[in-house]
Amino acid sequence: MLSFIRSLALLLIALVLVAGCSTSPPRNPESICSIFDEHPGWHRDALDMNERWGTPVPVAMAIMYQESTFRHNARPPMQYFLGFIPTGRASSAYGYSQALTSTWNEYSRETGRRFASRSNFSDALDFIGWYTDKSHKINGISKWDARAQYLAYHEGWGGYRNRSFQQKNWLMNVADRVDQRAGRFTTQYNSCKDNLSRRRWLW
Repeated sequence: MLSFIRSLALLLIALVLVAGCSTSPPRNPESICSIFDEHPGWHRDALDMNERWGTPVPVAMAIMYQESTFRHNARPPMQYFLGFIPTGRASSAYGYSQALTSTWNEYSRETGRRFASRSNFSDALDFIGWYTDKSHKINGISKWDARAQYLAYHEGWGGYRNRSFQQKNWLMNVADRVDQRAGRFTTQYNSCKDNLSRRRWLW
């Protein structure tokens, strides 16, 4: 009987963990106010990220939007040989932040967050804060400069330093869109952050 209860408890814990990792994407991802209104816990996570790393909430959210559109299990599409034989994915990028396995492991070691998960919103947003903070320290990129931050996020710190993105017009266009979205998110957030912050203390 004791073993049955223990097994049942473990099953319930597993179900809770799975449910926590599979939060549905926001219904209106174009509005940061709507996102946080629908997912109040995400706003608390965003404020924690900002307090820890100094990265503006709209910038981090604009990067996450571009990487996964707030889908917890996002990953690169499968590649095929001859159109039907699967050969694997383009990279190990996964989760809300589309972090590569190697970079995620570096984040986990440096921050001591050994059990952090790429499919957990809080962990993934904290990763973006950590990455943009390092981009500031290594390459001198302002944390408010969403365009340059995204280029470093995509190309890596060494790639950004070597200006590898200059040969990728498509990537610079994407970075422009991230910058524009960060601007829109900033305007939206300024109109609702006080109300969201008041709600934070009600939870």
